[in-house]
Amino acid sequence: MNDRSAAPGGLALVESLVNTLDLESGADALDTAEGRARFGLPESAESAGGAESAGGVAGEVARARELRESLRAALLAHAGHPPHREVTPLGELLASAPLLVTVDEHDGSARLTPSGPAASLLSCTAAAVAEALIAGTWNRLKACEAVTCHWAYYDRSPAGRGRWCSMQVCGARAKMRRYRAK
Repeated sequence: MNDRSAAPGGLALVESLVNTLDLESGADALDTAEGRARFGLPESAESAGGAESAGGVAGEVARARELRESLRAALLAHAGHPPHREVTPLGELLASAPLLVTVDEHDGSARLTPSGPAASLLSCTAAAVAEALIAGTWNRLKACEAVTCHWAYYDRSPAGRGRWCSMQVCGARAKMRRYRAK
C-alpha cells in the first residue's frame, strides 16, 4: 500500500511490525510462519519444541499483536489522531523490555541494546524507539489517517505534516470524498 521508502534505522522494524496487518483486507502476516519468522517469533509449535509449547507460541504471537496495536496507537497520535481502539499503553509494554547500555570502546559512543541471549521483539522494539528518540525521528513515524488503512509510514515532508501513507491511494480517496461532499 505504501509508496514511501522505509523508515530510517531501527524505526524500519517498528514500521514493518505495524504493517503486518492490512486493515482493509484483514490479512495478517503474523498468521504465517514466514511472517512470524521475520520478527524472530516461532514459526510453529513444532519449531518451538512440540505440542506442549503451542500455548507459548500462541502467547508470543498474541504479545506481538498487542505490541503492534500499541505502536499503531502511538503512530496515530503522532499524526494527531485518536487511537483506533483500546490498547495497552505503549510505555507500559516497553517498560518491561530488558535493555543494556553499551559503550563502544573505540569512540566512547553509547546506546541502548536489547538484552539477553535471544533479543526479543519487545526488546528490539524498545531499543529502536530509544534510538529514534535520541535521533529526534520518533515523531516522524506516523500511521495513515484513513480509517481503513492506518498503515505506518515515515513522514519525510519538510514540515512533518504528512497525513497519508500514499498520496496516490489514501490521499486521493480522501480528497475525492471531500470533493464529492461539496
